[in-house]
Amino acid sequence: MTTDSRPADHDHDHDHDHDHDHETPDSATDRVHDTSWSANLELPRHAADRDLVVSEAAAAVEHTTAGHHVNLVTHGDHGHPKTYLYDALAERFDGLSYEYVEQCGCGGHVTRVFVE
Repeated sequence: MTTDSRPADHDHDHDHDHDHDHETPDSATDRVHDTSWSANLELPRHAADRDLVVSEAAAAVEHTTAGHHVNLVTHGDHGHPKTYLYDALAERFDGLSYEYVEQCGCGGHVTRVFVE
């Protein structure tokens, strides 16, 4: 794996403007991010499979270095991430904290996960 310090293409650090492309392939976990970044988990394949959302969210956390955060952008079809994602991540990882950022205009949810 390599380390990347470039900002993510799907960054939700600023106001969400719904110009993101839901069909863009997600290759975010092909490298370790040594900066804060966003993981797009609201593609059509995510709508059909909540377990995939949880699995890829965990992979995104694993690919985030300590002292940074990853914005998990989850598909709206699964509802608020606190109902299924927060506990699943807490079971796998120590030292995480969460901040719910917003619900996107498209129905998805943005949760910022801080990696200690």
